[in-house]
Amino acid sequence: MHRRAVSPAAPAAARPVTSLRGVGAALAERLRALGVETTQDLLFLLPQRYEDRTRVVPLGELMPGQRASVEGEVLLTEVVFRGRRQMLCRIGDGSGFLTLRFFYFNAQQQQGLARGTRIRCFGEARRGPTGLEIVHPEYRRADSRAAEVAAEHLTPIYPATEGVTQGRLRQLVGLALDAAANGDLPDLLPPALLDDARLPSLVEALLTVHRPPADAPVAALVEGRHPAQRRLAFEELLAHQLSLKLLRQDIQREPSWPLAGGGALRQRLLASLPFSLTGAQRRVLEEIRRDLAQPHPMLRLVQGDVGCGKTLVAALAATHAVEQGLQVALMAPTELLADQHAQNFKRWFEPLGVVVASLTGRLTGKARAAALEGVAQGHASVVVGTHALFQEHVRFASLALVIVDEQHRFGVHQRLSLREKGARDGQVPHQLIMTATPIPRTLAMTAYADLDVSVIDELPPGRTPVKTVVIAENRRDEVVQRIRSACLAGRQAYWVCPLIDENEEMPYQAAEETAATLAEALRELKVGLVHGRMPPAAKEDTMRRFKEGQIDLLVATTVIEVGVDVPNATLMVIENAERMGLAQLHQLRGRVGRGEHASSCLLLYRAPLSMLARERLAVMRDTNDGFAVARRDLELRGPGELLGTRQTGLAQMRVADLSRDADLLPKVQVAAERLLAEWPASVAPLVRRWVGAAERYGRVG
Repeated sequence: MHRRAVSPAAPAAARPVTSLRGVGAALAERLRALGVETTQDLLFLLPQRYEDRTRVVPLGELMPGQRASVEGEVLLTEVVFRGRRQMLCRIGDGSGFLTLRFFYFNAQQQQGLARGTRIRCFGEARRGPTGLEIVHPEYRRADSRAAEVAAEHLTPIYPATEGVTQGRLRQLVGLALDAAANGDLPDLLPPALLDDARLPSLVEALLTVHRPPADAPVAALVEGRHPAQRRLAFEELLAHQLSLKLLRQDIQREPSWPLAGGGALRQRLLASLPFSLTGAQRRVLEEIRRDLAQPHPMLRLVQGDVGCGKTLVAALAATHAVEQGLQVALMAPTELLADQHAQNFKRWFEPLGVVVASLTGRLTGKARAAALEGVAQGHASVVVGTHALFQEHVRFASLALVIVDEQHRFGVHQRLSLREKGARDGQVPHQLIMTATPIPRTLAMTAYADLDVSVIDELPPGRTPVKTVVIAENRRDEVVQRIRSACLAGRQAYWVCPLIDENEEMPYQAAEETAATLAEALRELKVGLVHGRMPPAAKEDTMRRFKEGQIDLLVATTVIEVGVDVPNATLMVIENAERMGLAQLHQLRGRVGRGEHASSCLLLYRAPLSMLARERLAVMRDTNDGFAVARRDLELRGPGELLGTRQTGLAQMRVADLSRDADLLPKVQVAAERLLAEWPASVAPLVRRWVGAAERYGRVG
């Protein structure tokens, strides 16, 4: 039974900022740069730090370099010309004197600083021609309401934008806070939820964050760990969780093909394999099978470490659609990866009489026209490609399953655009998403709340762990010798060059120089080069020659992070490894150890190492477990590194931090389910408040 819903947001909470006194079109435009368009936005523009201006320092005790609040009576204000026009104001308090110097001022300010006026001001004292002075202090009349508030609270320092002073921002936030305290901002979270999470009310939290009492724990506020900030982070995480759940509900209301065939094609494919599936692969396939049998779309993320056999799981999932005469599309982020998937699918499917088509940007002319025709007519049962798959002129006859590799490289909107392309006769395709970027469970449940999550947490037998060694750059000659030995023994190697120096030098230039140096040192070997600035055709050709064994050593930028499978490559050298994140290092390491030969990853570093870099390299040396690496990466670097820059919204939250606030996530997930079930009227206003227009980021057009 539904409880009475919390009232939805009152329109007053979302009034334009121009409704506030003194805010015209010009100021509103400047505020927009801070993401502030409504009075409610002002409330959620949180301070970056705080200053203690509650203690007034006697002028006689003021020291050069000290940032302090002072109070005194104006003794003299005059406009002078000393190189440039300026206004000088002399104040005193009985213990000493101070000059206030203004280069930008108007007649009204000059009148406001008339002799006898008592003012309170704040700024950094410095030595001047006639003693201590403060240039452009923040100031106000000592008997004003604003001065009284400042005397009681720590002073918030907000994000800066050109043309809006801190004083003006504090004034505007104060107006919005006063309105919120008078009922202008409804609390959309029911008391029962707040009590369970032991969190304060919304207005209480906002008042504390914007006007912390003088005895508030400043360290907790600066770190974002104060209960008031946790309350706001909880609500923001909840809103994002709900937005994804609404997206999921929206999609699953639409019908899909129930793919519950006899499984004969799947059994034939399994029988053709020279090995058995791992227990983890079988478990995930059973989860997929149950989903595909439903009359609504599967929305499942399969994550697993490099080499765990995700591609084979995807192929076996595809048999459910193909067996019923329907089509499957597999989308990969690069042409290289799409080609690799196409080769694997052709090797598995073509002996079984299943047509596999490849559709990438490189395909042109008659070959492209023929492929498009085959897809449109339904002759091609499996279509493998890049983002070219969701271009307007690509038509499917009966697309029942969409498989997306490396989800975070596309972003939600592209994945859903392929889903909408497959919609036919009111039915939409099932979705299977794959990623080799292991994500800790709580983060996955938050970032991918629109997806069910399966984990392949077991490597096939025979895969030898990659041995990781951390080596100082001054031992470079030893590393070169090791490459020579490995390649002369018939193996191949990678040498990865990230950006070397923080200057104008680009990664591809560093890679070119390294390739030239290594080619000179290793004349008996064939050295290839690949970087992001190369024409796609040249890059693909180099990678293909490396895969075919025509190149012994491949020097590359991080473009090979997600790349081809070269079982003969057994040595990976990563230069300046201390500058890279754990997720990227782990992905690069995954390029080796893909065959039967023992493999190594050498992490070259430049001393001295920071503590963070030392920790990262130690993690890489100590474990090959991608999930253990991901957990440490979340702790050390935050969610952006794990989710990728295109994972809309989650890495750019206003208050919440997915690593700092990870302990809130289980409570957020429970709260989301309860809110949807018991207080549904609160859901849409909550999503609007925090996610806004991005609420529909999954929709295209």
